[in-house]
Amino acid sequence: MTRHLLSMFAAVLLLAGSASAQQKATIAGVPDIPFTSVPNFLKLPAGESLGEAVAVATNSKGNVFVYHRRDTTRLFEFDKNGAFIKEIGKGYYGFEFAHSVRVDKDDNIWTVDEGTNLITKFSPDGKVLMVIGRRPPAVDGPVVSASGPNPPAQKYILCRPSDVGFDPQGNIFVSDGYCNNRVVKYDRNGRFVAQAGSEKAGKALGEFNLPHGLQVDGRGHVWVADRTNNRYQELDNDLKPIREITNLGTGWTVCVSAGPHQYVFFSNSNPNGNPPGSWQDTGEIYKAELDGTILGKFGKPGKIAPGFQVVHKIDCRNPNELILGEIESWRVQKYILQPTPPRTARGERR
Repeated sequence: MTRHLLSMFAAVLLLAGSASAQQKATIAGVPDIPFTSVPNFLKLPAGESLGEAVAVATNSKGNVFVYHRRDTTRLFEFDKNGAFIKEIGKGYYGFEFAHSVRVDKDDNIWTVDEGTNLITKFSPDGKVLMVIGRRPPAVDGPVVSASGPNPPAQKYILCRPSDVGFDPQGNIFVSDGYCNNRVVKYDRNGRFVAQAGSEKAGKALGEFNLPHGLQVDGRGHVWVADRTNNRYQELDNDLKPIREITNLGTGWTVCVSAGPHQYVFFSNSNPNGNPPGSWQDTGEIYKAELDGTILGKFGKPGKIAPGFQVVHKIDCRNPNELILGEIESWRVQKYILQPTPPRTARGERR
């Protein structure tokens, strides 16, 4: 399996493709949720800075984890007040190009690295507990961008994975990703169970075209941000499709809150590069019930807070206090939401 480090020309094509795929939400009558932004609440050590803050997560103590791309990929931990605690995995072989970080119910920290094709489980104190996937070895020679059809998907080899989630029983779900177009289920010990989708992109229910984000709710249902298909999909615990939501724009990422009453957050983020007109069409985040009822929306694109620039991942452990990781502003913001307005609009389901 090759790693896909893009040439400048290929990167430009990828950027253009993602921008052209961006879609305006068609849902109407959605109320705005008032909020307060707390930008730059993280306090970095002297001489340190954040790069592209592609992924954020919190644990049960409220500590914040930021997985970011800089001169190298790095994982920082902060306390709930934003004070720096430590760096996890410095020099780790599984870090090259960050894509997601999540924290499970036992406060283990999981990283998804698109560059090494690895999912890594760290203990709360930063020890490696499990690895899914394999980094392409250097002895195989230089890695070039892919051309032609993707090779057949394999059980334990990933291809630019994008996210990870867990059900109440500890089963592991991976969205895989940029060259494979599938969702994979492993048991709590990392053994392959099932997959939906394949190496081939598709538009039918249960098929994907760049599954870019994934989370699992308390019922064990899997929510997938099916980015290039401009939709979200809900799957059951066996990865059988339940429905799609098609009127919330482009599915950049999805987040499911904790607690007995869970909410789902959908990000119709403005695309990489912010092409002309995209700020008028995109950028908002939607809050919904698990049944698809859209409760409200908030946020707009902007380089200055409280605007945001490409919200790549969201932490919503507390549904009234979201942590947003932004690519193009190299920033992490905290959004404090006001009480949710009455139930109104419904996502368009099929």
